[in-house]
Amino acid sequence: MDKKKVKIVTIGGGSSYTPELMEGFIKRYEEMPIKEIWLVDIPEGEEKMNIVGAMAQRMWDASPYDVKVHLTLNRREALKDADFVTTQFRVGLLDARIKDERIPLSYGQLGQETNGAGGIFKAFRTVPVILDIVKDMKELCPDAWLINFTNPSGMITEAIIRYGHWNKVIGLCNVPVKSILDEPPMIGLKPEDCIFKFAGLNHFHWHRIWNAHTGEEVTLKVIDALFECDDKSAPENIFKIPYFKEQLYAMGMIPCGYHRYYYCEQEMLAHLIEEYQTIGTRAEQVREIERKLFELYKDPNLNYKPEELAKRGGAHYSDAACETIVSIYANKNTHIVVSTKNNGAVPNLPSDCVVEVSAYIGRSGPLAIAFGDLPSAQKGWLQVMKNMELTVLEAAVKGDYGLALEAFTVNPQIVSGGDAKHILDELFIAHKKYLPQFKDTIKRLEEEGITIKDDKARSLTEAGV
Repeated sequence: MDKKKVKIVTIGGGSSYTPELMEGFIKRYEEMPIKEIWLVDIPEGEEKMNIVGAMAQRMWDASPYDVKVHLTLNRREALKDADFVTTQFRVGLLDARIKDERIPLSYGQLGQETNGAGGIFKAFRTVPVILDIVKDMKELCPDAWLINFTNPSGMITEAIIRYGHWNKVIGLCNVPVKSILDEPPMIGLKPEDCIFKFAGLNHFHWHRIWNAHTGEEVTLKVIDALFECDDKSAPENIFKIPYFKEQLYAMGMIPCGYHRYYYCEQEMLAHLIEEYQTIGTRAEQVREIERKLFELYKDPNLNYKPEELAKRGGAHYSDAACETIVSIYANKNTHIVVSTKNNGAVPNLPSDCVVEVSAYIGRSGPLAIAFGDLPSAQKGWLQVMKNMELTVLEAAVKGDYGLALEAFTVNPQIVSGGDAKHILDELFIAHKKYLPQFKDTIKRLEEEGITIKDDKARSLTEAGV
């Protein structure tokens, strides 16, 4: 019997990551045949969508499969009868990320895409948009699965379930995939020789590892190897300050690369400030990487994913997104690390909240694997971070300034006090265009004469971006 061909819609189709997605679907076509792919973007992203869309079609034309890539600015047209919807968009584009990073750093505080003040405002901008997408999906493709890669992935997945009341959603990140692929060879094993268990939140998880053949836990052996090889499993976009080995031994788990912003805060902040003052923040560096990538993508002879894409920080994107989709379609029950409803997998957090955990992915969605109690220190971190996330989302939905200030106060990466409030107020002004739920707050701040301290962030705002 012929397999049902699926319709896939990617919102944020003009992303530089789209070739990763196409490569993943081409590799898995025999498991999941595709009828059509729709790339959706907004007018500001149309030029990039046209470039990457043409390249995506060339990739399919170079394959043995007859798949048409459709490009549109009309989201509703694309969503009609979709089987899977993937989201990989950035509200405000890279200019918004630049402001997220530069404004906090102008006060000597962390400016980073998903951590600290920048991560909170990325959520504020994204929540209204993702809830609007869910509203369209309820009408146009009520049986579709939503596969979310939009950051902050865990918080956005939580918003979809908690406020969008949409349960057919899985949040993804490429960071766990990199650990699963890169760590076993450090101790002479292959990924298939190992059993991994992850638990925590997106960009804030830990994991343990066992030898699948002997049953021996090898977590400490991998920790030793990480210090011998300078932790090559960490994402490309994170400055690789070494952890303290004694701390990792004490917890008996391996933290993700983003934990450096919490365990090595002094060194990471100093590095970010140095870049801010010299070569520019990570967002400014990414803008240059993307400029070069899109020049490559324009080449009419390029019909494969270029190696340069790995520098963007999205390595193994397709291994997460495409394998998740195929695992649902083919009921493969593959082990994948996902953001999903807790349901007791991490007993230190409420059952109804979203966590990032190991899960088996099949036709019914994710079946989370129980991790068990975390050690006291990690339990404390986790509870603070989860409640910070929940406060962020409540503020984003209600447009409540007081709750936004509460989220800033409880976030470990923000030093509370006068500077924190200045950062909060400046970010509201900077992102006025994308924060309709806070319009009354922003009007008040403008009447108070709040201005942006950082010259580049102020210039971008005055230019209307």
